Amino acid sequence: MISFLVALVALILGYFIYGGLVEKVFRTEPGRPTPATTMADGIDYVAMPTWKVYLIQFLNIAGVGPIFGAIMGVMYGPAAFLWIVFGTIFAGAVHDFMSGMISLRLGGKSLPEIVGSELGKKIKIVMSVFTCVLLVMVIAVFVRTPANLLATLTPEHLHTTFWAICIFGYYILATLLPVDKVIGNLYPVFGFALLFMAVGIMGYMIFNGVDIPDGFSEGLFNRHPAGEAAPIFPMMCISIACGAISGFHATQSPMMARCLTNEKHGRKVFYGAMVSEGIVALIWAAAAIAFTGGYGRLAEYMSSHGQDAGILVHEVCVNWLGTFGGILAILGVIAAPITTGDTAMRSLRLIVADSLGIDQKKFVKRLLVTLPIVGLSYVLINVNFDILWRYFAWCNQTLSIFTLWACSVYLARNRKAYLITMIPAMFMTALCVTFICYAPMGSYVEGVGLPLVYSEVFGVLAMTVCTLFFIKWRKGMEATTSVAA
Repeated sequence: MISFLVALVALILGYFIYGGLVEKVFRTEPGRPTPATTMADGIDYVAMPTWKVYLIQFLNIAGVGPIFGAIMGVMYGPAAFLWIVFGTIFAGAVHDFMSGMISLRLGGKSLPEIVGSELGKKIKIVMSVFTCVLLVMVIAVFVRTPANLLATLTPEHLHTTFWAICIFGYYILATLLPVDKVIGNLYPVFGFALLFMAVGIMGYMIFNGVDIPDGFSEGLFNRHPAGEAAPIFPMMCISIACGAISGFHATQSPMMARCLTNEKHGRKVFYGAMVSEGIVALIWAAAAIAFTGGYGRLAEYMSSHGQDAGILVHEVCVNWLGTFGGILAILGVIAAPITTGDTAMRSLRLIVADSLGIDQKKFVKRLLVTLPIVGLSYVLINVNFDILWRYFAWCNQTLSIFTLWACSVYLARNRKAYLITMIPAMFMTALCVTFICYAPMGSYVEGVGLPLVYSEVFGVLAMTVCTLFFIKWRKGMEATTSVAA
């Protein structure tokens, strides 16, 4: 319990101390007009209260990610708690804050536009394709998952296809209607419910003296049942994405950047939402080992239940929180994925529209952009789920590499302390390259299947090359500036 409380306090202090530092580095300007007021269109650029924007951002980036990812990731041992805390404070929250605030300064631009403005047109094209592929996969995954679950809870004639069509219908409405109509009204409710569920679980553990067998006193060695075949670096860091750092978040932050009324709220919304997600991940990682009795027993439980984290979530909620907890659990594993999928579709509409220069004020033009997205997503839900999921985790984390390097260029170009994004960019570059080189072929990610040591060498080489390119660019920029002066 002490380790859990220390980690919890560290996350909270991280928001105030390091979050405050990051905010000073960016130099937020409370008096600066925001796109929500200067570009208001009643559709995507809509001013909303800060508390509402925060809850929408939190649900946008969270969904079931910090719950399921934390449960699967904590099987690696106590190192998971360290990754959640330090990953959130120094990488994930910085990533989300910078992508959101840069978008705010650039008129609410989408992620590929931000990356293109900082890293060049060629990278922008690659980024646009990469982002669109990722978001289409998110939509497909988060149609199929809740549709399958709803089919098991309803009469036989309400099958998976029926629920998939219903969910797609909702996605289309949430994508086409003004952001404050569907998303602005539903998201704060579901966001609060997700937070309430996590706080309820935490309260039960604290006030009932639940033993959390974190195992820190025994060391940080790998507890995963696969042993050496599943090393902590890189496998655990990829497993726990949404609870530490996730590239997907940078596709969502610009959507809320179009709704903020003051730059001074940026830390609360972007950095704060990520810290909240880290806290949710921390709670569920602790709950998983506390409920099952330790890392080994958690692995046995997951193996006997087909690696379905949703079953564990339901049992924890029902046993610890009663009937109300069961309702929250069902709400979490159904509503949370849906609320991730609909904003993925909306952000994809915005990305495509921004890239092609299609104004989105008219309903017909929004529909024109949305229908191809729906068609492609519907095709993908018929693809084997395991194949989709193999690439989602890696693509998600790889997206953060582009974002962090683009943020580093932005900060360096504006004479700001770029190390706060450069160091996470270097780490994520090494991590993702190591992962795809190591992941065995035929596993949940089709990787190259190289030995770990060779994979780590390639990861370090990739990191070094990117860093050298950045240093060369920075020196060239400084030389050009000196000559101009």
